[in-house]
Amino acid sequence: MDRPRLLPWSENGKRAYLHAGDPKGIVSRLADEMEEAQLGAGREVLGAARALLGDPEASRPELRFTAARLTECLFDALRVAESRGERLADDEGEDDR
Repeated sequence: MDRPRLLPWSENGKRAYLHAGDPKGIVSRLADEMEEAQLGAGREVLGAARALLGDPEASRPELRFTAARLTECLFDALRVAESRGERLADDEGEDDR
């Protein structure tokens, strides 16, 4: 089953999908690279958040800013997981044929 791929970006706030069968195509590769960048940013933000949370002198604005960045990164990571999970399910279905 060739299900459309959920992309790691949106169009006017709406989910964007790739309706193409070539997982090695230019848009698929761009999406792969963006997913990796999003996950990398999440790792960096998580590291900074851990350091900030360990600082008893951290200010309320710093904590709020960090919480906002963590929320953004979690959103991105969940979208990547959903997209990859859908593709794994498709790959497993192909093995059954």
